[in-house]
Amino acid sequence: MNIILVSNNLAKARTLTVTRVHLALFAGGFLFSAVLLAMGLNYLSLRYADKIDSPTLRSLVLSVQAEEHQKTQSYLRDSLNAMAVRMGQMQAQLLRLDSVGARLAELSGIKPQEFLFNQNPGQGGVASTLPSRDMSFLEVSNKIQELSLMLDDRADKLGALDSVMMQDRLKKKMLPSIMPVSTKWHSSGFGVRIDPFTGRSVFHEGVDFTAATGTPIVAAAGGVVVYSGFHSEYGNMIDVDHGNDLVSRYAHASKRLVKVGQVVVRGQKIAEVGSTGRSTGPHLHFEVRHRGLPQNPSRFLKMPS
Repeated sequence: MNIILVSNNLAKARTLTVTRVHLALFAGGFLFSAVLLAMGLNYLSLRYADKIDSPTLRSLVLSVQAEEHQKTQSYLRDSLNAMAVRMGQMQAQLLRLDSVGARLAELSGIKPQEFLFNQNPGQGGVASTLPSRDMSFLEVSNKIQELSLMLDDRADKLGALDSVMMQDRLKKKMLPSIMPVSTKWHSSGFGVRIDPFTGRSVFHEGVDFTAATGTPIVAAAGGVVVYSGFHSEYGNMIDVDHGNDLVSRYAHASKRLVKVGQVVVRGQKIAEVGSTGRSTGPHLHFEVRHRGLPQNPSRFLKMPS
């Protein structure tokens, strides 16, 4: 664009050429000046708001300040609501962690008074002489977020540990580890012995517990009854499957109290001592078999000395 300047004081007309670069610089300068002017007016209005005598300007400044204050309050209110919701979630997580911690303490044998999960831990100390300061809103928000992430991590780890310990406890309950009959001694152990009928050296696949006829026989561990019937040599016999190819056998009973397919728990009465089958007198013949092979019951039972 060409601009021609004509004046009586000039000997000849002057021509100014305005390019796009000049227009861009002019527009940029105008916008920059407008921004500076607005910032200056805003600063002056806020700095000297209490000294403005004009009612119109004063109402305008107060209106702007009220709007900014309302926005700030709205932001703080929304932030506090979000923090309150997160703190409620953290409180629920803490309650869950307390219950998991109490159960883990019980499973591990720790005394309950050593970890009081329903009470705050004791803290104290002398007042610090170093300078201190109040935490800012942003610092509090960041700290809550950090604690929330730590709670999630601890909850996952404690949950996994609780699951492992619970599985371990269940496995122990499924092992034939309690005495199947209340008696002070056993008449024949596991291993090679003299057969009472033939007098020959034979391998005895279980343990014989001497007890009076009618003495209760209990399941040495929880499981499912897979056999309950009469055997020509074992007499009245019961087999309980404990899982993992582990079976306990109770023989020579006078009475059977469970049926095939029935689920029994550890310590449940399943039969009574007798002398049925190939037997010389009232006793319980007890076996533990793994994959069909006889195992020494003393490896599992808490046998009397």
